[in-house]
Amino acid sequence: METANLLAASGSDVDFMIHGVFSYKLFGQTFWITTTHVAILIVMLLILAFAIAARITISHAQKYPSGFQNVVEIVVEMLDNMVESSMGVHAKKFRNYIGSIFIFIFISNISGLFGLRPPTADYGVTLPLGLITFGIIQYNNIKYNKFGAFTGLFQPLPFLFPINLIGEIAVPFSLSLRLFGNILSGTVMMSLIYSLLSFAIGWTGFLHIYFDLFSGAIQTYVFCMLTMVFVTDKLPGAES
Repeated sequence: METANLLAASGSDVDFMIHGVFSYKLFGQTFWITTTHVAILIVMLLILAFAIAARITISHAQKYPSGFQNVVEIVVEMLDNMVESSMGVHAKKFRNYIGSIFIFIFISNISGLFGLRPPTADYGVTLPLGLITFGIIQYNNIKYNKFGAFTGLFQPLPFLFPINLIGEIAVPFSLSLRLFGNILSGTVMMSLIYSLLSFAIGWTGFLHIYFDLFSGAIQTYVFCMLTMVFVTDKLPGAES
């Protein structure tokens, strides 16, 4: 009974929710700045600091790079190779977008290592990412396929139109829910572990490596890879 009471007391301290930091009124409506907004701001400041440092380093690039310049070149080359291997001749048009969302999602996913609640554990963050990707997919579909973007919904048989339409509409939700669900589950697991097993802090670092670093990297790669696959599917001559 004492053990059960202890676990119940510990469980009551579990906190993986989004909290309001402060509110303000605009046009008669109350808006909240939440912990998600704060985490996004910190992530964006980190990315901005890295970008500025990279710009300064590259502008003073040396013939034989070392240190931070090597890191910057490795990151850029890795992202370029990833996009080129998936999108072929169309890689140049989309490498900036894919590179940007890759860095943002990855830093957001691993922000739990720094004591933040990952922004991507909030569906209000992952859904816009999915909708932006959906917009890019449909824009390129109409741009390159013209009226075929609409007639393609009736292929290979007209009665498959409802299924094809649902398949198109489901893209942003499948992308956003997959990322949201995996990151939120890791956040919940680590909150439960810290609350119920606070006496075993030493080995929780290994769990952070999985839930934050490894799983975060995998989910970043999956989101970007699916984005490239969906976009490439609408482009002409991608197989060349």
